[in-house]
Amino acid sequence: MYSSTPIGGSVRVSQAPLTLSDEQKDQLCASIGDVDLTLLYKASVHGYKASAFHQKCDNQGPTLLVAYNRSGYIFGGYTSVDYTQSGQEIRDEAAFLFSFQGNTSLFIKANSGCYARYDGDEGPNFGNKLYFCNNNQPVVSNRGASQGGLFGNVSAMNAFNFNSSTLYGNDCALTECEVYKVKQTESPLSDYLKPWRNVLWTAEQKAELMEMIRNYKPLTSSVSHIRILMIGPVGAGKSSFFNSINSIFMGRITSKAMSGSAGTSLTTQFRTYPIKDGREGKPLPFVLCDTMGLEEQSGAGLDIEDISSILQGQIPDRYKFNPVTSFQPDEQKSSRSASLQEKIHCVVYVIDATKISLMSEKLEEKLSAIRRKVNSLGIAQIVLMTKVDEACPLVQEDLQNLYLSSYIKTKVQEVSSRLGVPVSCVLPVKNYSQELELELNCDVLLLTALQQMLNFADDYLDDVAPM
Repeated sequence: MYSSTPIGGSVRVSQAPLTLSDEQKDQLCASIGDVDLTLLYKASVHGYKASAFHQKCDNQGPTLLVAYNRSGYIFGGYTSVDYTQSGQEIRDEAAFLFSFQGNTSLFIKANSGCYARYDGDEGPNFGNKLYFCNNNQPVVSNRGASQGGLFGNVSAMNAFNFNSSTLYGNDCALTECEVYKVKQTESPLSDYLKPWRNVLWTAEQKAELMEMIRNYKPLTSSVSHIRILMIGPVGAGKSSFFNSINSIFMGRITSKAMSGSAGTSLTTQFRTYPIKDGREGKPLPFVLCDTMGLEEQSGAGLDIEDISSILQGQIPDRYKFNPVTSFQPDEQKSSRSASLQEKIHCVVYVIDATKISLMSEKLEEKLSAIRRKVNSLGIAQIVLMTKVDEACPLVQEDLQNLYLSSYIKTKVQEVSSRLGVPVSCVLPVKNYSQELELELNCDVLLLTALQQMLNFADDYLDDVAPM
């Protein structure tokens, strides 16, 4: 009755399509893998009866349930185990719940896989708590173990910990309930496991990268340290990137630059941060320059004219930005051109992977204006895409899945398109934020990005300065 055709990347459906946004489809795809979805059951067509659900969905293999309510929540769950009405508790370590509401998404993995479902003759359910089409009605019920349920009062027998207010806004009335058969695409298994970029996730690779950075020397003798300027929206992770790189070379988590998730920029000054090779070590051959965050409102955040002054080496360290008035250089100093050593050699745009699709037109316009200025000066440019673990459940589970994730690949392509930079110049990373100890995979990504910044700076110096 229903066939499968492409939707939103690698998830496919044809008739009666999901009313999910492309972003939501991609996130579900990232959690399940490269799959086809075929619609098996649609409550508004087949009825909200358990018998209708089982007639359409039993013995169909892995399935994805998507429900909708009047409060605007789209929620449901995935199970990799068939419905068979066996009367047994189902163990399913791959099962998860999800919820979308506005720009907020939520994914809840099964605690252990035990009691992920009860395979009875009722409607679809998850974790002995969440029952869809309950009592043959267009409702969802959160029975809860404390209310007895099918397994009594043992809370440990619930596979999912969730709050009904965050999962579906406590709105139990369903406007639709759909179940999709989930089938892996016909591509060979090797295609799923083939990364779209190659990274060596080893201690040897980390050590090699650190040694290359320690021994790096700019192409021209007039420049002793590469100056890398970090530009991006408030909260994207500019200061966190400096803290992360500093942590790697210090051998412990550090927090020298102010960072956080405030609504306005925590950085109010232009700061140049040299980094030492260990507590007593020599300064490394680069300086990370931090700025105020970009904001879409006029008169807020970093001024584009200030960025121009930074690029040309006119703004001193610790200059305090004034969003209303741009920097006015001292007349005596402005009469001479800054040396190549004082100028910026590489510009890095820091973009939050979880907010790419939410970027406003005004912010895009600001970034475009900055890029035009940077292009006119011939300065090398890179995009650092942060918070990849928050954007993709597959990556959150294991950072080594980064370049196996089709969702992250689509985000890299989207950034490339929105900012007008080549895909090869978009580097996904995870900064240190909540961790108390260094983590190898995180270090490899961060050091790889830093090494690429130095390479790009060399390209710029090769173009503007004699050897």
